[in-house]
Amino acid sequence: MAVVSWKEILLLTGLVVGCYWNSLSCGFVFDDVSAILDNKDLRPATPLCNLFLNDFWGTPMAEERSHKSYRPLTVLTFRLNYLFSELSAASYHLLNVVLHAIVCVLFLRVCRLFLDNTSSLVAALLFAVHPIHTEAVTGVVGRAELLSSIFLLAAFLAYTKSTGADHSIVWTPIALTVVLVAAATLCKEQGITVVGICCVHEVFVAQGFTLPMLLDTLRHVLQGKGGFPYALLQTLLKLIVLVISTLLLVIIRVQVIQSQLPVFTRFDNPAAVSSTPTRQMTFNYLLPVNAWLLLNPSELCCDWTMGTIPLVESLLDLRNLATLAFYSVLGLLSYHSLRYKNSSAKTVIMALSLIVLPFIPASNLFFPVGFVVAERVLYVPSMGFCVLVAHGFRIVSHRGRLQKISWLVIGVLLTTHAVKTFCRNLDWHSEYTLFTSALKVNKNNAKLWNNVGHALENQNNYAKALQYFLQATRVQPDDIGAHMNVGRTYKNLNKSREAEEAYLVAKSLMPQVIPGKKYATRVAPNHLNVYINLANLIRANESRLEEADQLYRQAISMRPDFKQAYISRGELLLKMNKLTEARDAYLRALELDRSNADLWYNLAIVNIEMKDPSGALKNFNHALELNPRHKLALFNSALLMQESGEPKLWPEANRRFLAYVEEEPDDANGYFNLGMLAMDANENVAAERWMRKAISLQEGFRSALFNLALLYSQSRRERDALPVLDELLRHHPEHVKGLILKGDILMNHQKDTRGAKACFQRILRADPTNVQGKHNLCVVYFEEHDLPRAERCLEETLALAPQEEYVRRHLSIVRGKMAAMSAAGQPLASVGAAGEETVERASEEGPEEEGRGAVMVTGGAEEEKNVRKSSAERQEGVDQSEPLGGGRAEGRTRGKSTKQMKDIEQKRAAALRRLEEIERLLSSD
Repeated sequence: MAVVSWKEILLLTGLVVGCYWNSLSCGFVFDDVSAILDNKDLRPATPLCNLFLNDFWGTPMAEERSHKSYRPLTVLTFRLNYLFSELSAASYHLLNVVLHAIVCVLFLRVCRLFLDNTSSLVAALLFAVHPIHTEAVTGVVGRAELLSSIFLLAAFLAYTKSTGADHSIVWTPIALTVVLVAAATLCKEQGITVVGICCVHEVFVAQGFTLPMLLDTLRHVLQGKGGFPYALLQTLLKLIVLVISTLLLVIIRVQVIQSQLPVFTRFDNPAAVSSTPTRQMTFNYLLPVNAWLLLNPSELCCDWTMGTIPLVESLLDLRNLATLAFYSVLGLLSYHSLRYKNSSAKTVIMALSLIVLPFIPASNLFFPVGFVVAERVLYVPSMGFCVLVAHGFRIVSHRGRLQKISWLVIGVLLTTHAVKTFCRNLDWHSEYTLFTSALKVNKNNAKLWNNVGHALENQNNYAKALQYFLQATRVQPDDIGAHMNVGRTYKNLNKSREAEEAYLVAKSLMPQVIPGKKYATRVAPNHLNVYINLANLIRANESRLEEADQLYRQAISMRPDFKQAYISRGELLLKMNKLTEARDAYLRALELDRSNADLWYNLAIVNIEMKDPSGALKNFNHALELNPRHKLALFNSALLMQESGEPKLWPEANRRFLAYVEEEPDDANGYFNLGMLAMDANENVAAERWMRKAISLQEGFRSALFNLALLYSQSRRERDALPVLDELLRHHPEHVKGLILKGDILMNHQKDTRGAKACFQRILRADPTNVQGKHNLCVVYFEEHDLPRAERCLEETLALAPQEEYVRRHLSIVRGKMAAMSAAGQPLASVGAAGEETVERASEEGPEEEGRGAVMVTGGAEEEKNVRKSSAERQEGVDQSEPLGGGRAEGRTRGKSTKQMKDIEQKRAAALRRLEEIERLLSSD
């Protein structure tokens, strides 16, 4: 075996980089979204063992909705990418390009086993630039093919060293082969087929047998004319070891999928559910279709499902001729390679084994798969194709007159393929470019119309997306998913009636209830989302909540493990104030998926509504254990700790708010609540900094502006408080507490009774029954020495709030003062200094208590982020339901801590003592 030189390695690597460097600018498209963006197994918070329990897409293998694609080593490389660059697509694409270069070098070394140096290099160069590989290399999920191919080729190379110089068996390479086969299979299932390639090599290449020789030997043994040759016995022993190892791998693989095949629908693979002979003719016709893609990769498409390739329903269909031609060529090549013993025959048999054996799992001939044609599964079979092309080139180039022509043809082929590959990478730049390029090749695939619509939907271009979704329903009228997409888009366009009609059409296409039937075998899990979407739509109407609940229950009855149905029903039950049932729904969902942080979060919301803060905090902590960066759990658990009034919890609440603002640096609510915590801890400098930050992020932030003004007032910085209050009232002119606080500062600190009067009068214009505003206006009259008007005002206030003792007391003071002045013959238009003190202190009681107790809220009444809401798991095709407790939580205020209550009581007591002292002074007068 000739060694691969550094020059050849550099040539192959340079060619790969030249063809694929523009793929580094591509994003995550198509299946990358599910495998990378939505796959929790990539996150460091997910235990590594989950990679060996879940499928390629992060779904537990035990769940029936699992795709059953078991590729933990591939997912592990995604996780390493995430560790270094999180979701930077460029790093994922770069690693794919590197892996493709490695495969090319290994393939060159394999080709050297049965091709000369020049022909093997031609085969490797053609493999490096073949456009059919763009899906495997430029699509990130194609890494499964790349990794599996590396271990497959390495396993084959290891096996070729299992025969010693004296023709004895060398067991170390065989053991290494078994390990590498297992690794290849853990990257992608087709990796196990390398065992068959090793068997073909052992029998027909290493031992040099031909099919006639094997038949003659078997005939002689059966006739008793002799035994098996020693070389054949050695071969059988090695093959038995390989076969037993393969069977063990197959048994383990079957155990992993729990003896269940994934659920596919007729939309994924129409021929799979067709009757005989349509199914057989269509599946056999797909073989020449795949062969044509290798021969002429001019029209490539990312999705060949649904109506891309019409079914072959008649024996008279001309496409059957293509099938016959394919099998004829395959038969001739097989006959040539199995009958003769020369090097050409060995090359052809190895090429055919590389084409046929790795393709068998994806061929649909032995069991159905979830696609009709997939370009990336041709990655390994294309190796055999390249070997055949290179072998043909060697034969032709050795004929004198055709030598130059053969080199010219190869040069043109490599150039055109390289250019096609480079241009094809551009199609994978975004989902929109990918699917629109696919529609140029095939307009009969409703899935492509849907996917272009999804791409436009992600750009919030709902009107144009709707056109594509509607076209999908015209191309495939019975496509449930297309009608669901139409309904969702109408909903996004605020056309509820049209949305409901579209959902009802989709629902009518669902299988009808048949007693004793298992729905999971006939209904794709994502199609059941039509019940969720329809229920989420109609539950916006309060009179249709029971109807929505019925839809959720219908989905659950069709599929008891339908987790999303429990999640959405839990939200609805909470809205209906059926708290116990809501809790039970979430507990049932947690039985299906205890590793879902969103479910623990939603259960915590139910606990809050059930007045169980300790249970809520416990479930918030569960969510954070599973996902330490769960933003809603961080925020609302910190909010709950802040509301508890327990100072020992405040440091942890502060830590969680800090973690929240790290995740959401532009959310003013996080900084506002940090400011509130700092105020609770009397850390005024920090409180001011956080409040200022919140206000800078959200202009006119009502709670932040008021509490910052209150902070200044309590810190004896009344002059600083006034500009803040002016800004507050500019954005919120009727803010009662702001007007009261401003009036108090103007009257008691600025001696501006006119400005104070304007504040209190504005309150009463908005709310004539506001007791505090009315009382403080009475105080202004007192300050203006208008005792009769102050008396009438206090009488009106007492009528509004007969239970308020301080109003009655102030009225008594004013009347006593009026009586004393009348008895002394003094005009009622004058008042002493003591009266001024009385007025000043009496007005202080209102804003002090209300401002600190009722106004220092966590923002729940002002800002939507402080409303606790659901974090329902998002699935493809499921409308996002509204937040948990969306309406009821808005008026929520933060309860007072023990320290706050003591402060308020102390201030009340001090105010009462001052009033008693003033009463004594008045009596002495």
